[in-house]
Amino acid sequence: MPPAEPPRPPARPGHPEEPARRGLGRSFANVFTANISSSLADGIARVAAPLLAARLTDDPLLVAGIAAVAMLPWLFFAIPSGVLLDRIDRRHAMTIANGTRTLLAVALITLFATGTLTIWWLYVVIFAYGALETLYDGAIRAVVPAIVRRADLPRANSRIEAGELVVQNFLAVPLTSALFAVAVVIPLGIGALSYAVAGVLAFFLPAAAAGAHRAHQAHQAHPALPPVRTTLRRQLTDGYRFIMSHPMLRPLWFLSILIALFFSAAIATDVLFVLERLEVPEKWFGVFMLSGAVGGILGAAVVSPLKHRFGAGPVMAAANFVGPVALVVMGFFPTIPVAVVCFAVSFGSTSVWNVLVMSLRQAAIPGHLLGRVHGTWRTLLWGTMPLGSLLGGLLARIDLTTPLIVAGGLTVVVSLVGYRFLHGLPDPEDVAEHALPSP
Repeated sequence: MPPAEPPRPPARPGHPEEPARRGLGRSFANVFTANISSSLADGIARVAAPLLAARLTDDPLLVAGIAAVAMLPWLFFAIPSGVLLDRIDRRHAMTIANGTRTLLAVALITLFATGTLTIWWLYVVIFAYGALETLYDGAIRAVVPAIVRRADLPRANSRIEAGELVVQNFLAVPLTSALFAVAVVIPLGIGALSYAVAGVLAFFLPAAAAGAHRAHQAHQAHPALPPVRTTLRRQLTDGYRFIMSHPMLRPLWFLSILIALFFSAAIATDVLFVLERLEVPEKWFGVFMLSGAVGGILGAAVVSPLKHRFGAGPVMAAANFVGPVALVVMGFFPTIPVAVVCFAVSFGSTSVWNVLVMSLRQAAIPGHLLGRVHGTWRTLLWGTMPLGSLLGGLLARIDLTTPLIVAGGLTVVVSLVGYRFLHGLPDPEDVAEHALPSP
């Protein structure tokens, strides 16, 4: 468990002075570096996969299938991965996930070099990548609250969020595109090496990151809890039961699902909006979309000071409103300058939202349940996104601005309905762990 912390001075309007900060520690630096290395490999894989598919087939449906295959594992493996993470050493989970992805990358290089790679083999590799990502992603989210104080969770998560955005958008994309044209095996090799480095770093994390001790401490604090090793069927539903029993997480989960549904609909056809409505040349599309990445990085940078100044709840309520408003404005005023600003504002607000939602969840969930609850949360949340994308595609048949106006407008409505609830949410360090629901 994170060490006990002294009483926190007021951090609200009228008390702008922030208490002296201490570093996040060597363990977090290890986790952060490992995640940077893994994020670089993930970014390379996301860029290289469709490029490889385009070399293997000229069927647009088969090429588009790469994105679907990459997301599909979340529907099947997120909850089982969560159960596994709550049973094994989470350091080993991170090592196994990235070690196996290293072997998959080597296999992909071998298949390509020998001329035996087909679109179907590529599907298999990408699906396996995705399945292992559910394990790694759950582990990295569960490890952070074990090695940093609750008060430091927004700062730690904002650094992880910003690091992923920088590496995947500003390093992996141009690096992979440039090296792919030289030799396919070069970016694939860098990806394999990056996964290996991340796996080694995870192996050397301290015992606090393992997770097993937290289950023991939770039982010491809550003697009435049922044994951790219950039936597999019960463990598969523990995450759902915990969320539904929690007065804060239950409405936050439903609100997040609606936001994800409509937001994914609003941006489903952004590539067509940018290329056809804004008439941005195709060669400049990647550069144009960096406006969103810049906004996301700025959002991650300011979230901790904003949370300290105003409180997590008010900041979440504001971010949840401002982001979709920017999408609606972009739909009504489809010009390049407006779109650049609106993309930055929208993705910046999303970054602020993601950091604070993750921090609240990490603070509210007992350590021995983090894997299961995270898996359950992601399964339904990310499972709605393909539906949102389909809705956005249907709306785009009316006009390319329609998804932004209609779906963005619906997101604004959801944000207004949930504004009072979000505004009243506590800071992560003020959240008390909720006991496991009774059987």
